[in-house]
Amino acid sequence: MKSGAIRRLAVGLAVVTVSGVLGLAVPGQAQAAASSCEGRKVRSFPFSTGTVEVYKRRGFVCAVTLSKRPGVRQHMLVSLRAYGLRPVEDAGKYKYRAGPVTVHAGQRKVWVKGAVGRGKYDSEGWIRL
Repeated sequence: MKSGAIRRLAVGLAVVTVSGVLGLAVPGQAQAAASSCEGRKVRSFPFSTGTVEVYKRRGFVCAVTLSKRPGVRQHMLVSLRAYGLRPVEDAGKYKYRAGPVTVHAGQRKVWVKGAVGRGKYDSEGWIRL
C-alpha cells in the first residue's frame, strides 16, 4: 500500500472511532436523534397503544407518536398546534412512528394529539410546555 492510501485509511478509521465515542458520550442527543426530534424531551403522554413524546428547542416544539407494538403496520397520527396557528400533522400507516412534526411556538401554548390503531391521546386543551 502506498503511504497516501494508508493515511486515508487511518483518517477514516479515526473518524468512525470518534463518532462512536461521541454517540456514547452524549446520550440525551442520541435519544433525540432516535425519535427524530431535536432538543430536550419535555413531556411524554402515554396512552393504551402508544406514546406521544414532545421535545422543545429554542422556541420550536417537536412531537412524535411511538407505537407500543413496533413493526406492525397500523394507522398512526401525530398532531401539534401552537396557539393561533394551524395544526401540523402526520398521519398514515406506519410500523414504528408518526412524525416528527415541528411548530414554532415561542412562548405560546400547544395542543397535542396522537393515535396508534384504536388508541389515541388528545390534550383536550392548550398546554404550556
